[in-house]
Amino acid sequence: MSVAEEMRALLTEAFAPTRLAIINDSAKHSGHMGDDGSGESHFTIEIAAAAFADMNRLARQRAVIAALGDIVGQRVHAVAIKADAPAE
Repeated sequence: MSVAEEMRALLTEAFAPTRLAIINDSAKHSGHMGDDGSGESHFTIEIAAAAFADMNRLARQRAVIAALGDIVGQRVHAVAIKADAPAE
């Protein structure tokens, strides 16, 4: 299972999102710090879920990172997160 597939499964289980896009940005960072050569070092996550309705931006990002467990910081160098409630 790829890292992107694993992230999709974890986020789907944690938030039942109405929208979820996981974009692999690793090619843009080839040769830069954090590029481990795996092709799975940098991602953008765009997610909308009802669970985010009463959270501010920082709380949403923390919730997403927590749901991803050891992926961020250990297996993936960087993740950009855009988390919204469905109506946003």
